[in-house]
Amino acid sequence: MQTVILLTKEGLKQAQSTYADLHVPKAPPYSLFQAKKNGVTITAYKSGKVLFQGQESEREAVKFKQYESKKTASSSKKEGKPLSSTKTASHSKKPRTKLPAGFADWGVIGSDEVGAGAYFGSLTTAAVYVPRDKVNELRKLGFADSKTLTDDKIKELAPYIIENLPYHIVNLTPDFYNQKQQSGQNVVAMKALSHNFTHNQVLAKLSPNEKPDAILVDQFVQGSSYYRYLDKNRQVKPTVPTYFITKGESEHVAVAAASVLARYVELRTMKELSQEAGMTLPIGAGKEADRKAAQLMNQGKDLSHFAKLHFANTKKAEALR
Repeated sequence: MQTVILLTKEGLKQAQSTYADLHVPKAPPYSLFQAKKNGVTITAYKSGKVLFQGQESEREAVKFKQYESKKTASSSKKEGKPLSSTKTASHSKKPRTKLPAGFADWGVIGSDEVGAGAYFGSLTTAAVYVPRDKVNELRKLGFADSKTLTDDKIKELAPYIIENLPYHIVNLTPDFYNQKQQSGQNVVAMKALSHNFTHNQVLAKLSPNEKPDAILVDQFVQGSSYYRYLDKNRQVKPTVPTYFITKGESEHVAVAAASVLARYVELRTMKELSQEAGMTLPIGAGKEADRKAAQLMNQGKDLSHFAKLHFANTKKAEALR
């Protein structure tokens, strides 16, 4: 997974300062610098173009959103092979899916998940129904993609959802996640089944005369593949029109609310796991995760209770013991 942004001169200086202690020895040709942080590789060029590669690339890139240039990353001069030969879902030439006119004001069940790219912790999926008469209220409260919000803001906003809106959460703990993964269930299948389950549960909580206009999934796979996973596992599919789109939080506040709620649960789960581990477990899949996993192994603790074992971090941690 990767994200490309174009920064102003001020933004490029800020990026250099932010990653000053994380530079790799040999940066790619034509690059200004390359750094690695929490499993994300950051490559910057003199033109202002910055490439973020890794599971948490969007979360890292959004830190520089305020410094983005008005030009698009694709319109700037190409900078060497590593960048020009790569494509992303959000920067490919394929037109982005369009939603129906006025969709942002519809009554929608939105769903999103967090934790798929983090070594420690759960895979957490949330769905939230935002009726038409609540849409503007959530916008005013500041609901947005959880990657753009501080932990304190997440903790401030999540209780509003819990107290005022129909929602459901699926929190696949590492124990359960590893069991499913070892039995042949891949992470995309787990995501699809979790999203669908949350949709059905939210629908079950609504009154008989209340029906959402649509369901919006923050897209992680093509719709055809999503439905294949549901059919393979004989899952009941909602009859409500369902749409899939990347960056769904920018299309409807219901996805933003789901993102906030999922992140809120992730933070609580990580706190609980850290207490059990006797150490602060990092979010992400970088070198710090390797070191913490090695410590847990050396202490004789069951790593499968804390981490997603199929990640490369497990082998790296074993090498550090």
